[in-house]
Amino acid sequence: MPTTSQPLPRALWALMLGNFVIGTGVMVVPGTLPDISASLGVTIPQAGQLITAAAIVMGIGAPLFATVVAGWDRRRLLVLSLLWYAVFMGASALAPTYGSLLLLRVLAVIPPAIFTPQAAACVGQLVPAGQGGRAITFVFLGWSVASVLGMPLSAWIGGVLGWRWAFGLVAVLAVLVAAWLWREMPDGIKPAALSRQAWGETLGSAPLMLAVTVTLLSAFGQFILFSYFAPYLQQVNGVGPQMMALMFLWFGAFGLLGNVLVSRRIDRLGAPRAVLITLGGMALSLLIWPLGTWALWVQAAVMVPWALGCFSANSAQQARLVHMSPVLAPATVALNTSAIYGGQALGAATGGVLIAQGKMDQLHAWGLGLMLLAMAASVWASRLQKRSAGSR
Repeated sequence: MPTTSQPLPRALWALMLGNFVIGTGVMVVPGTLPDISASLGVTIPQAGQLITAAAIVMGIGAPLFATVVAGWDRRRLLVLSLLWYAVFMGASALAPTYGSLLLLRVLAVIPPAIFTPQAAACVGQLVPAGQGGRAITFVFLGWSVASVLGMPLSAWIGGVLGWRWAFGLVAVLAVLVAAWLWREMPDGIKPAALSRQAWGETLGSAPLMLAVTVTLLSAFGQFILFSYFAPYLQQVNGVGPQMMALMFLWFGAFGLLGNVLVSRRIDRLGAPRAVLITLGGMALSLLIWPLGTWALWVQAAVMVPWALGCFSANSAQQARLVHMSPVLAPATVALNTSAIYGGQALGAATGGVLIAQGKMDQLHAWGLGLMLLAMAASVWASRLQKRSAGSR
């Protein structure tokens, strides 16, 4: 009988680093937003639409590509997606205008719509039974590591050398990790293709779709403010490039800690409870967010509960959906990824509108309302799941 003390396969480390590169590339825009705005001569809300446009593509692409690439060998699929990422992140670094950057950004974020859900979907074929929750949350640690290292580094590089160097760094990392993934990932990993019946069962399941809605609402609530962390801290707390990088590092370090804690305890705690705890932490930070205007150290303290829940909530949600229906996991993981990115698009767009109206100080209140809705939906989803299981 396998236990959680057994070492994880080396391929999972490569998948985790793949998510690190994907996450760093996704978060490089929020981290360098002020420099992009100044360099290309556009407003902060306009620059923020790079986040919205990318999130729309990733949100639509995740379930679409889940069907298109169903029969592909995952080793080749995941490596090719990283190489695509490298090419278009590198091209984005050379974009001469905002319009060309927007187009290249849309093309560059096709791999995140593929890599993250397909990496999660193939984990079950790489580990023994009983290690699924731990393995999935481990693979998603890559996003937390990106918040600890990638986002602060890109913010620092953007502030000191310029945003183009930050984009170029992601391109180089994508090539290196693609080579390592090719070496470590075994051939023949092909999760079962999704039939129309499987999609129908997924979309027709109230508990599953309500659980996906939890992800959409929480991402929506977070990204109203998260998308504009850099300009917010710059305008409200007066931070420069070095301190900005340290603030992102602070946030990311607690984000990593939260994911590690959830990864170790999720099989014991239960995914639904883990989701509710992490959402509660984020709601707490949004509730007390105005206290951060007193001093920078207070702002840093206020960010801690949010950071602890930020990435661990996504990991717990992925594990929750896989546990609710292992057979439908490829569909639910793709839809959940779509919900993450869809929420990012809605959040970045809403935050941009509020900032354009001079309501930077209201971003947290809008986010809090949506986070409370996400918590209510999570409780409801758990009750529906229990009723569904009890009626069988």
